[in-house]
Amino acid sequence: MKKLVLFIPLILVMGMGVFLYKGLFLNPQQLDSALEGKPIPVFQLERLEDSSEIITNETLKGKVSLLNVWATWCPSCKYEHPYLMRFARQNTLPIYGINYRDERALAIRELNRQGDPYTKNIFDHDGRLGLDLGVYGAPESFLVDHNGIIRFRYAGPIDQRVWNETLLPMIKELQAVAKLEGAS
Repeated sequence: MKKLVLFIPLILVMGMGVFLYKGLFLNPQQLDSALEGKPIPVFQLERLEDSSEIITNETLKGKVSLLNVWATWCPSCKYEHPYLMRFARQNTLPIYGINYRDERALAIRELNRQGDPYTKNIFDHDGRLGLDLGVYGAPESFLVDHNGIIRFRYAGPIDQRVWNETLLPMIKELQAVAKLEGAS
């Protein structure tokens, strides 16, 4: 019996090894989202550039759109920004920004310097909307259908490959459904 007790640490280490080995094959960009298939959380937040303008979840209804969480303190957001500028010029869909846990003046200055790809920018200073969306960190993006339902979540920076291989096919499919249902 005493010899059996000596093997308990070995068994625990082996169990942890199997668990950690399995984690090597997970894709961090494919995070499960409890909100996929559900409406965007109800919110009322100020527009980044104009604190007198209030943006709500209702603003996102009517068209397929991309909701992009970003911040000036986020290096991956800086990598992603030129791609978002390119996609915005293509006018495929409205891109709404959520400026997440940031300083308003810094964010506005960054957009003035680097360009603003967003149709509208939501100022989420305390991160409450991000928390409601289940955001792990910036950048994260949510593909939203014309009814305001979250259809896909992508964690990490969007680049040309992600746009072409993952997002654009979904966008076209959601836009086709919206057209069939009579939305714009």
